[in-house]
Amino acid sequence: MTTEHAPASGRPTLEQVARVAGVSRATVSRVVNGEATVDPRLRELVEQAVTATRYVPNRAARSLVTGRTDSVALVVSEPDTADAAVPAAGALADPVFGRTVTGLLREFGPRGVQLPVHHAADEASRERLLAHLGQGHADGVVLLSSGPADPLAERLARGPLPLVLAGRQAGALPASYVALDQRAGGALAAVHLLERGCTRPAVVAGPPSGPGADPAHRERCDGFRGVAAERGAAEPPVAVAAADTPAAGADAARRLLAADPLTDALFATTDLLALGALAALRDAGRRVPADVAVVGFGDDAAVGAEPGLTTVRRPVEEMAAETARLLLRQIDQRGQRAPSVIFPPTLTVRATA
Repeated sequence: MTTEHAPASGRPTLEQVARVAGVSRATVSRVVNGEATVDPRLRELVEQAVTATRYVPNRAARSLVTGRTDSVALVVSEPDTADAAVPAAGALADPVFGRTVTGLLREFGPRGVQLPVHHAADEASRERLLAHLGQGHADGVVLLSSGPADPLAERLARGPLPLVLAGRQAGALPASYVALDQRAGGALAAVHLLERGCTRPAVVAGPPSGPGADPAHRERCDGFRGVAAERGAAEPPVAVAAADTPAAGADAARRLLAADPLTDALFATTDLLALGALAALRDAGRRVPADVAVVGFGDDAAVGAEPGLTTVRRPVEEMAAETARLLLRQIDQRGQRAPSVIFPPTLTVRATA
């Protein structure tokens, strides 16, 4: 590579990058346009020259050549659950959303892929989104969906754009997905509590509908109760919280303690519910974990909990990065659906169990 510097004025061109790199203009164009067949040694020379000249690709011109927008739509699809009585309801306010974006950008950023966010909460917003995508504004879609009944998921899955569902399985939909083994997470919690010697565990479960509703609550609960049955333990009672909030978790925990004062373990299907359960135990004068052990789920609201919350961890950033890789693969190999991936959860043991 030559030592020619960036021009004193004007926008650097492909020809200038080619001179600095000592390669042809065509080679520079292939590297800039992301073609995978360029010799690695030549690619490195071009990338160094791009840095040296401070060359910035013309996105509009590149789009004409490649047929791509270098943009992926991050779609958050959920019913409109805004409720003044339930603050922070909805996926956009969930700490998991920020961690998901971080993981996606870990892969999209180095590829120069933009990640505009679209919120679809009713039929009107879904129609606007589909019209926007139909005008060719994105190369693919990452869908954060509210659940299997989401009407947008099927419409996107049967549309022309590559699609990956983030955080949930696709069921019968023709789409790739990256998800967590929810039942295995509940099973991890049960094994841990039973091996601690707990004999009367109970479950604080998230709501089946309304704010914080998620089919994963049932899967986690089923995994927990399945292990209890396999090990001959009493069937754990379940109290369903009205919402996925600490206040609702505290109320559900109080109901369980009132029904069985000898309860010695609580598994909450989210960390927010577990934080509420801890508050209810403090109010009842129960020591944690000496009297009642507590395990949450997620490791996304456990930071700063006192005492430290033992919880089932879902690797959100790693799952999001894998989601981005699957979608980029489908964009690069148009027409080929990438294989789906299910991540195993792990248990983070802290002070509560």
